Amino acid sequence: MKRIGFQYNGSWEHESMAHMVFCVRNKKEMEGLDEPPFDSEFGQKIFKNVSKAAWGEWVDRQKMLLNEYRLQPWTPAAQTFLVEQMEEFFFGTGSALPSEYVPPAQ
Repeated sequence: MKRIGFQYNGSWEHESMAHMVFCVRNKKEMEGLDEPPFDSEFGQKIFKNVSKAAWGEWVDRQKMLLNEYRLQPWTPAAQTFLVEQMEEFFFGTGSALPSEYVPPAQ
């Protein structure tokens, strides 16, 4: 839920305050997501504990996993795998990279 503030500068202006969280990945208070990524208890957990920056890191990791494992994200098996990896990425020791993964050259 976004916090809403008002400021009087001769007229009432609407000002939306960022949703702040203590990010479990970056271990500091940061701007959170605008809304839960899923309509579930797990989505709420992410919304309350994961920053926008950490979510961006996850999106990049998810793309890499989809490509390296050649996953089809619409299949239940791939979805289950990605949720397990996401849980580990944010709330565990970090999801493991595929053994064959070679980072792109800079």
